[in-house]
Amino acid sequence: MGHIGGFTFKWYINLFKNRTIMTALYYTVTIAIIASVLATIIGTISAIGINKMRPRNKAIMMNVNNLPILNTEIVTGVALMSLFVFIKVDFGYLTMLIAHIMFCIPYVILSVLPKLRQMPENLENAAMDLGATPFYALRKVILPQIKPGIVSGFLMAFTMSIDDFIISFFNSGNGVTNLSIEIYSMARRGIKPEINALSTLMFVTALILLLLSNKKQSLSEGGK
Repeated sequence: MGHIGGFTFKWYINLFKNRTIMTALYYTVTIAIIASVLATIIGTISAIGINKMRPRNKAIMMNVNNLPILNTEIVTGVALMSLFVFIKVDFGYLTMLIAHIMFCIPYVILSVLPKLRQMPENLENAAMDLGATPFYALRKVILPQIKPGIVSGFLMAFTMSIDDFIISFFNSGNGVTNLSIEIYSMARRGIKPEINALSTLMFVTALILLLLSNKKQSLSEGGK
């Protein structure tokens, strides 16, 4: 795509001066964070409800939950776009956020359900027999037990949201684009080096977070 003649920080400086890319980064990060948080809350509550259903109803709900995962993204994107057109919602930040929440929820449910199945069946009843209210049992007994699944679901939802292009493309509006849409638009007229600088910063940030997470886990296991 270009000629490398040496090392320079010029493109990192230009990156922070590029209002288009920084705006796309802002929309990408904010939508990913909000969508993953809301999807985690809704998905966790849904997983708890599905886990308490009868086998037949549970199977039906799981089949419905798996549809967005099994379908190609373009089907989900066009379906959501058609829904927004039908209910006459103006396309923009809100429609993209709702679309991201919708396709992230199934991944959270699939992350939380295995942890719920691993719990003893009478754990909640035992807590309430000892005087806990249903909400207190949920907050102090169930949620700590399924915390790893909730965290995994959140990280999965965040990754899927920040990486998505097709669903975002069909459900964004004028003036609202994320990085994937912006890079797709740039590909037609040539990728600017600022994008490479941004990719490097995102890679380094993810690597540092991964190393810190592993270090924390190692210290925790060493302490035990």
